[in-house]
Amino acid sequence: MHDASAMIHVQGDRLVDETGAVVTLKGFGLGGWMNLENFITGYPGTEDLQRRALLGVLGQEVYDAFFDRFLDVFFTDDDARYIASLGLNCVRIAVNYRHFEDDDRPFELKESGFRLLDRAIEACARHGIYTVIDLHAAPGFQNQRWHSDNPTHRAFFWTHRQFQDRVVHLWEVLADRYRDHPWVAGYNPLNEPSDASDLAIGPFYQRVHDAIRAIDARHVLFLDGNRHGTEFAMFAEPWANAVYTLHDYALAGFADSGDYPGVSRGQQVDRSTLEAKFLERSAYMRRTGTPIWVGEFGPVYSGDAARDEHRYRVLRDQLDLYREHGAGWSLWTYKDIGLQGVVHAAPNSLYLQRIAPVLAKKARLGVDVWGSTDDGIRDLLEPIERRVAKEYPDFDPAPFGQKQWVQMLVRHILLAEPMVDDFARLFAGLDADQVRALADSFALDRTVERTPLAKILREHA
Repeated sequence: MHDASAMIHVQGDRLVDETGAVVTLKGFGLGGWMNLENFITGYPGTEDLQRRALLGVLGQEVYDAFFDRFLDVFFTDDDARYIASLGLNCVRIAVNYRHFEDDDRPFELKESGFRLLDRAIEACARHGIYTVIDLHAAPGFQNQRWHSDNPTHRAFFWTHRQFQDRVVHLWEVLADRYRDHPWVAGYNPLNEPSDASDLAIGPFYQRVHDAIRAIDARHVLFLDGNRHGTEFAMFAEPWANAVYTLHDYALAGFADSGDYPGVSRGQQVDRSTLEAKFLERSAYMRRTGTPIWVGEFGPVYSGDAARDEHRYRVLRDQLDLYREHGAGWSLWTYKDIGLQGVVHAAPNSLYLQRIAPVLAKKARLGVDVWGSTDDGIRDLLEPIERRVAKEYPDFDPAPFGQKQWVQMLVRHILLAEPMVDDFARLFAGLDADQVRALADSFALDRTVERTPLAKILREHA
């Protein structure tokens, strides 16, 4: 399905296809496939730490059997067909640079990563679904968090020129490969950048923009704001055929949120607070008359029906706001083990049964900053938070301040890193057929639909 009229571009504050028809991109982010995340598939820490630990336990042959099958089944033609059945028309494909390049062989690109990406793009195209290629994890880490595969709390991407050189080179190759593909909506050069200095991000965006445009002038550039897609001060006048993408996670939708409307993290939250935050984050787009696209958003669900009904209410209010303002959106995330996906691995699946001990330990220690609360370790966190606040009252580290910095260091690094070995040991002794059976837990016909979420999405497609 390669209808050339499908190619979209920016026209004023809308995206249009080659016929001039308005195209509002609505769909999912595809996390947990070409870029793994701990809360999506259940491991602690970062993707690279998990992979290294599993390789040590399984050996190369069984390790390859697991990940090859996982990559085969997690996103297929069946998944694209299901997304289209919801009335949605876009998948933002999150990718990790490690699929395309090894750190010990920089600038030598691997065809295997491109073949995986080709497969997803073609599956989506067959069902009339646009794709946005999202570099979710860049060499050197473009933000301070686990989702850029960062095992530290430093974003070295902004201070090491070679990391930036490698990303520019990768995008030159991607632009050359897909420049004539009508169902590729465009390129998202960096997911959730976080340049603490605010000095490097503007020049980098200029550089990657110029490099891509020297090869491909037709595809849309989707440019995330600094501080995880929330700040756009580094942009002056908008570039041609560019969309400036905001991320709009709501305070009322986090794992530790309260009732909605109600109080979350000490703040009163309701539809008006959702709207105020959205208007703040979209101010640049509205001022410049460029399209509004919410590249990521979405509540975290608990499995408790009453509690989750509050999260669905948050989602409905956000989607209503986006409709009122003509904004497109990409809900995070499509498939997982039960936290956010519209489909998820079944609770009695072989995979979830296998990793259940680590999931319980992660929940008890609050290790997943995104997917769990810190209730079980407040006795540990409170004295650290108090002492840091007392001794360093003016300390305001990127990206989200002092308290989140402490949480990241303690939960994401101190407690998570040693748990990676706990996770890997759960796979010890398994053979190739057994690990393939575990990976099959993520095949669409083995998953469970989050039906209330699917209903809401159909209503807002």
